[in-house]
Amino acid sequence: MPHTDLPGRIRSLDAYSPGLSIDEIRQKYNLPVVIKMASNENPLGCSPLVQQVIARRAPYAFRYPQSGNPRLCEALAERHKIDKAKIAIGNGSDEIIDLLMRILCEPRKHSIACFEPCFSIYPIQAQINGLETRRCALKSDFSFDFDKLLEKIDGSTRLCFVTTPDNPSGYCPEPEKVAEFAQKLSVRAPECLLVIDEAYMDFAPNAGTTSLLESGKLPANAAVLRTFSKSYGLAGLRIGYGILPDDLASYYWRARLPFSLNILAEEAAIAALEDYAFREATIKIVREGRKFLATGLARIGCHVWPSAANFLMFKLPKNSISAAECFEKLLAKGIIIRKLASYNLPDKLRVSIGNTSENLAFIEAMEAIL
Repeated sequence: MPHTDLPGRIRSLDAYSPGLSIDEIRQKYNLPVVIKMASNENPLGCSPLVQQVIARRAPYAFRYPQSGNPRLCEALAERHKIDKAKIAIGNGSDEIIDLLMRILCEPRKHSIACFEPCFSIYPIQAQINGLETRRCALKSDFSFDFDKLLEKIDGSTRLCFVTTPDNPSGYCPEPEKVAEFAQKLSVRAPECLLVIDEAYMDFAPNAGTTSLLESGKLPANAAVLRTFSKSYGLAGLRIGYGILPDDLASYYWRARLPFSLNILAEEAAIAALEDYAFREATIKIVREGRKFLATGLARIGCHVWPSAANFLMFKLPKNSISAAECFEKLLAKGIIIRKLASYNLPDKLRVSIGNTSENLAFIEAMEAIL
């Protein structure tokens, strides 16, 4: 039966646009091997320790996880040296983003603010929840104009999202500027929560001081989001967490579905926190690969934006082929990267940092195409 009475905000919804999968490209082009460098996944895969723990705990998949994920909360509290009462755990950061909107905002009354372009889940979930999204354009160099973003915010704004390092450019603002913005926000809109999305922070130079969370200087009106999808290599298990103000974390746990994080994902996350060697190896290979790819792309005439994340945004040389054509030619060679039309950047491309052989194959393919 057709649902003609759906709310307009749902009928007009544009779905999230994910990267292409290996299987669909393998089938389409009849290729034996496909390299995926599109979704900012871990170039080393999944920790061997995590794989062992999942296999060992698989017989317990018939059990519900413990309510509130206390063991993981305690492990995260120890990892970040914070009070476990501040921790929120979700089925990916996406669940936390959605629940923050549902907890703090009322449909058709409140708004959120963010930059443009940005992680598309922010405006998508805002639309689903009946909230206005107020967007501020990035500067021409893809840095943040915090003063202009502040102008978009008023008494109706309950959430303001800032991604650092940013996606898709990899830009990472100075932590002092983020803290200064938080202070100004507390004056302009005392009921607005600043949500600092640090999904890619592990790959930033000097992450210990670049992150307000790691530096121990998180403002009182701010929350931080982190994920196990990147440096921990658990994107397929969907594990995100947030550090929230105490009272808000309490309400989050009341509103979250009881068992949204499955029992194997929780065991995997705890094991991933213990495997320091794998995480450090991931960070090392990403930083080295980022430098290799940036140098290689620049050598063939591409403009590459500086990045503190595990990906690079680049633009092809002037008077060469279009970004869309380059994207298709790479697919035919069995290499998936990300075109940025969904970010309203049709002339730019984004490539995730791969392992050593993947990075070399990508640069060789780009040299052949251009």
